[in-house]
Formats: sequence, structure tokens, C-alpha cells
Amino acid sequence: MSLRIYGNRLLKTLPGQETRPTSARVREAVFNIWQGEIDNCRWLDLCAGSGSMGAEALCRGASLVVGIEQSSRACAIIQQNWQQVVNNEQKFQILRGNVLQQLKKLSGQKFNRIYFDPPYASGLYEPVLEAIAHHQLLDRHGEIAVEHNPNLTPPEIQNWQICHQKVYGNTALTFYTILDSQESE
Repeated sequence: MSLRIYGNRLLKTLPGQETRPTSARVREAVFNIWQGEIDNCRWLDLCAGSGSMGAEALCRGASLVVGIEQSSRACAIIQQNWQQVVNNEQKFQILRGNVLQQLKKLSGQKFNRIYFDPPYASGLYEPVLEAIAHHQLLDRHGEIAVEHNPNLTPPEIQNWQICHQKVYGNTALTFYTILDSQESE
């Protein structure tokens, strides 16, 4: 299986239901919302699946893309996909394993854009968002986009605010930023 991303590039995907690639409509929406914010950004792709969001970020000029994915088969696909779109000035890293464990390894790093798309019924939303906040992985001017079922109420995270919410059919996106009062600290 394959899918097309920015610049008409073809990416590989895993067959079956092991991963659920972000739809073209949702990918386009995210990158339209973040238009002008991707060039030279540091991008974190959580529950990366086939790596389509990270590949799009690389195609649009992100300087660094880090992906976390549980499946070793998916990590191999991500490696292939990102290798074909990365240029000499860009870097990427793929961390295989439990997203909560892997986030600890990133403590001290800052990301401008974070995309989080877990399996909808995984129960990962609140623990992962709290781990991102705890490890202070979000740059003070950055944003997190969380893909979820539209029937899910997004968790409230201390010192973060919801800045956008959009629904695209059976997919919803909730965007978080750090509260303004935290930016002055």
C-alpha cells in the first residue's frame, strides 16, 4: 500500500489495520493551519504509524523530525519514507517502543510542532500529553495537534490552552499551546 504527500511524493504504508494513516484531508488541514510555521521547525511525531506527517514536515522544510512508534515493522517503513524525502540540511530520528518511555529520553529537548495520533481507544491521550508537559518538550511558542475521535472530550492539561478545534468527518483535531502567562516566565 502507498499514499501521496506534499510534492506528489509516494510513501509506503503497512498493509492491514496495524497503522491508520492520517487522511489526506486531515494532513492538508494541519499543514494549512500551521502554514509558515514548518520551515526550520523541530517536529515530534507521536504514534507515527507510516510516518506520513513527519514526511510532510520534512518536505515542507522542518530541520528535525523525531518519530516515536511502537511497531518495529512500522519503524522500518518510516525509515524508508523519511530517507527518501530528507535533504542534507535536515535530520530525523526514529525511536521504537512505548511512547511514554520514549518521551523520557527526549527530556530537555524542545519541539515547535508536535503531532499526536494514537489509536483512538488506546487510553494514551491524557498520560502522553501530561508527559509532554512534565518533560517540557513543547517550545513556549509551539503547538501540539492531537488527532482523535470527534466524540472524545480532549483532556485539560495544566498550563496549556486549547487554541483550535476542528472536525473532519470521523476525525477531530485539537490544538494546544502553552498559556500566555507561562510565556512570560
